[in-house]
Amino acid sequence: MMHAHPVNIFHHLLIIMQINNTIAVLGGTGKSGQYLIRQLLGRGFSVKMLLRDPLKLQIKSPFIEIVPGNARDPKAIHSLISGSQAVISTLGQPVGEPSIFSDATRNVLRAMNDFQIKRYILTTGINVDTPQDRKSGYTASATEWMKANYPKTTADKQAEWELLEASNLEWTLVRLPLIELTNDSPELKKSLFDCPGEKISATSLAVFLVDQLSDKTYLMKSPFIATVQ
Repeated sequence: MMHAHPVNIFHHLLIIMQINNTIAVLGGTGKSGQYLIRQLLGRGFSVKMLLRDPLKLQIKSPFIEIVPGNARDPKAIHSLISGSQAVISTLGQPVGEPSIFSDATRNVLRAMNDFQIKRYILTTGINVDTPQDRKSGYTASATEWMKANYPKTTADKQAEWELLEASNLEWTLVRLPLIELTNDSPELKKSLFDCPGEKISATSLAVFLVDQLSDKTYLMKSPFIATVQ
């Protein structure tokens, strides 16, 4: 009787693991998105990325699948989410375009419902308000500044939160202060009421986002997170 070589068995199991652990990612070439992609790959996930310009992708891996298109296109989102177990978005605002956030999330929610995918993790600013907030000091000032200087984007991010609240998905909307592009990963502070700091490490953020794939602490919630200074 012939026996399968252990290396071949391992390779086969690895392929199965990757197929069953595919995460759809929006905003993967952005500042924080690149840290997220590295964190996902490092933990054994495969990634489907929605990219307007595939040439911008600097990370090379056989476990990355590129879906050309943008988040305003329902067909592109549908293609992205097909075959994925969850969706993570670090989507940024394209320069010179109308605010994209509620359009993107509306498309994501529809596609997730079509494919019966439940977990949606995404980032936003500290200017988004929720009923239980007790914003003080820096957070309240930053929120008012954004409302005064970027009223359309701020209103659109608020509309995105309202779409999530009305959905039946297991979403987590992570509210962020200024992102520092660093490989350092200091400890995180978290709060459902007020932003606990003025900055967050992109590496610490990436770790937190991937942790949420299995952590149920913040299901249907909008935590603020910041790194300990």
